[in-house]
Amino acid sequence: MQEGQQHCRPERVLTVPNSTRGSGHPGDLRARAVSRLTGRAPAGAHEGAAAAFSVLHELASSPSTAADALALLHELQVHQVEVELQAEELRASRAELESALQRQVQLYDAMPVGCFTVDLVGTMHELNLPGAALLASERDALVGQSLCSFLTAESAQLLRLQLTRVSVGRGAQTCSLQLNRRHGDPHVVHAAFNVDPAGRTFLVALMDAGLGGQARGAEPGSSQAT
Repeated sequence: MQEGQQHCRPERVLTVPNSTRGSGHPGDLRARAVSRLTGRAPAGAHEGAAAAFSVLHELASSPSTAADALALLHELQVHQVEVELQAEELRASRAELESALQRQVQLYDAMPVGCFTVDLVGTMHELNLPGAALLASERDALVGQSLCSFLTAESAQLLRLQLTRVSVGRGAQTCSLQLNRRHGDPHVVHAAFNVDPAGRTFLVALMDAGLGGQARGAEPGSSQAT
């Protein structure tokens, strides 16, 4: 080895992944991380890790590698704080999503109509509380049952027909159906059908005919596409 090459330091090739950069939030994530690390931002959970890195800084005492070691350790510090900042943002986003979901669930159960998610043959996968009340049963007990079983034979056939129309792209469908009652005459409800954007199921809304207008003049077997 030539004399001029004996004291050359090897080129540093270690790098830190930069996948956490590019946050869509105001300000650059890396700049915010550096700011926090240098004390120009409120300290957080990074203090313990920063202290541990300080010890490593002291161990990097070799004159031949100290500069590279310190640079790499600083890069690791910045990267760790970037991860911590991203975790904080994810926790905040999760809290917002959970709050929005809870609000939607409350709205779903507060609707004045029965809402059902069914498959092509009418099996109920989801329903709201007004839907369960309309069928005079507990919600949990209704999941997995066929909505057709709560209708007259003619209305059950019409329900399946409307679901088929929706499934082949005929658009939203509406009609009047008759609910079977354990005691008394069948009860007329207005029904609306549409595709569920979330999957291979269908959305059915049932409204008591007394709430949507007089049932008289609306034949139970009538239907129309919208």
